[in-house]
Amino acid sequence: MLGIGEKFPSFSVTATVSIEKDPKKAFKTITDKEYARKWKVYFFWPKDFTFVCPTEIAGFGKMNKQFQERDAQILGGSTDSEWVHHAWRTHHPDLKDLPFPMLADVKHDLCGQLGIIDPQGGVAQRATFIVDPDGVIRFVYVTDGSVGRSPEEVLRVLDALQSDELCPCNWHKGEPTLKIA
Repeated sequence: MLGIGEKFPSFSVTATVSIEKDPKKAFKTITDKEYARKWKVYFFWPKDFTFVCPTEIAGFGKMNKQFQERDAQILGGSTDSEWVHHAWRTHHPDLKDLPFPMLADVKHDLCGQLGIIDPQGGVAQRATFIVDPDGVIRFVYVTDGSVGRSPEEVLRVLDALQSDELCPCNWHKGEPTLKIA
């Protein structure tokens, strides 16, 4: 798996960006060049139409404005197709108005480069990457498939990374950072 300090890989995938019926409005090609000079939060889930995944996706959706205020773009994805993402968003009330793209890594190229393909299931692991404006991975977070992640914790870590300071355990934006004597 790629880790801290490594470059996030180049990619080009189709993303579901709305529940419009017109494919020209519902889908968009997203590459690693998209959202240049922004922080990016990529998070992956194993499969659409499951139980834990929509709770996380909706959680990131509810916090999207807070990420945007920090000049960060959220990008979620799995190895399901853009059409599966579209159907899920259309039929799941918590996903209809998602404010970020759902990446469809059907060829497993991006997840394979990241090293997050589950060896048993052949799908994406529940992984999160925070990538700085230079395309460098600054945070990696992977949980078991049965355990949902915390969007609040991802935002807290983004704040700490953007502070460019030494941040103690459980530090939150606005709190004092550590000073070297």
